[in-house]
Amino acid sequence: MEEIKTMKNIQVLGTGCAKCVKTAEVILAIAKELGIEVNVTKETDVQVIMAYGVMSTPAVVIDEKLVHSGSIPHHQDVEQWLKA
Repeated sequence: MEEIKTMKNIQVLGTGCAKCVKTAEVILAIAKELGIEVNVTKETDVQVIMAYGVMSTPAVVIDEKLVHSGSIPHHQDVEQWLKA
């Protein structure tokens, strides 16, 4: 039986700062490297960001679950999230 892979929905939360842009770029690059389909969106609405309880950006939300905040994530962390 073939494994069905669903596309991961990833949100990068932040006000559009350079680190937030870089975070989205890093995630897209690693996903491409791994051949994993992702849908990456940037969320700049402060109300939405606060609803996740984020105090420092950039933050990363995967399939509605906050997985990281406060810095550009490390390569190996992104790989783990994408493979999970």
